[in-house]
Amino acid sequence: MGEIKQIKNLKEFSTSVERFQGGHRLCPGCSHSIIVREIVNATEDDLCISTATGCLEVCSTIYPFTSWDVSWIHIGFENAAAAISGTEAMHKALARKKKGYSDKPMKFIAFAGDGGTYDIGFQSLSGAVERGHDFMYVCLDNEGYMNTGGQRSSSTPVGGATTTSPAGRVSYGEKMQKKDMTAIMAAHRCQYVAQVAPSSWKDLVKKAQKAYQTPGATYINAMSPCPTEWKFDPSMSMEVSKVMVDSCVCPLYEIEYDPQTHNYKYTVNYEPKNKLPVKEYMALQGRFKHLFKPEFSHVIDQWQRDIDAQWDYIRRRQDAGV
Repeated sequence: MGEIKQIKNLKEFSTSVERFQGGHRLCPGCSHSIIVREIVNATEDDLCISTATGCLEVCSTIYPFTSWDVSWIHIGFENAAAAISGTEAMHKALARKKKGYSDKPMKFIAFAGDGGTYDIGFQSLSGAVERGHDFMYVCLDNEGYMNTGGQRSSSTPVGGATTTSPAGRVSYGEKMQKKDMTAIMAAHRCQYVAQVAPSSWKDLVKKAQKAYQTPGATYINAMSPCPTEWKFDPSMSMEVSKVMVDSCVCPLYEIEYDPQTHNYKYTVNYEPKNKLPVKEYMALQGRFKHLFKPEFSHVIDQWQRDIDAQWDYIRRRQDAGV
């Protein structure tokens, strides 16, 4: 692995070349644009990006306009990983032939939402990682199909009210547990897997740079608060993100796989000095307001137990060093 460039401060980062321009149509307060901008500006290498159908794609490329100042591919909902892995393989093949084709270093990224990652796109993602393509996959995880009306996905947490798992007098909303996609991708033996949040910008940029420098397939799960379907004021996006991190609903950690020893190294990147209860995170969002009724309070209690158990597991893996 080469030397990883470290971002020292916000002023230095603000001078980065802009690869994702303003003028997109993402909702006010949407975290997608913050995450994408930080990731694509974290390297000076040429980029080729594939984007699955979703909020990011439909809002950044309304014909004849685009916010992308890089080589960019729009591909179907299920094919972001397949498209970028094929492009990466083509680049390597043409660079080897050197018949008028530049062998200048290029980085390959796939962006997709949780619907295009946890559900519809999982097959192509799993296959691309298994084949060992050299690319970064970024899941913009806003816990539902927000582009098509706020339907539930397998990333939707228990108790979340969506248009296909509505809360009412009998139902408390989503019944299924959210997939642990970060752990699933680590189990694929990605050499680098990380979880990030937009409020922790320096952590996000450092992890993107580490992923760029790691050979083979890497995966970043980027939690992306959605004011429209999470039901909070757009001005509160970063507050929601911060509480999400400080309650350990979104623990900031990374997993590195060593193919020589077959060990997984867990590293916690941020440990809250004052870990907040999950109900403080849930209270900020309208999608959970029904859970504060006495008849559904057991869901909040279960959330707290689950979050505590996950946090304890991650820290134990870190301490064990395997």
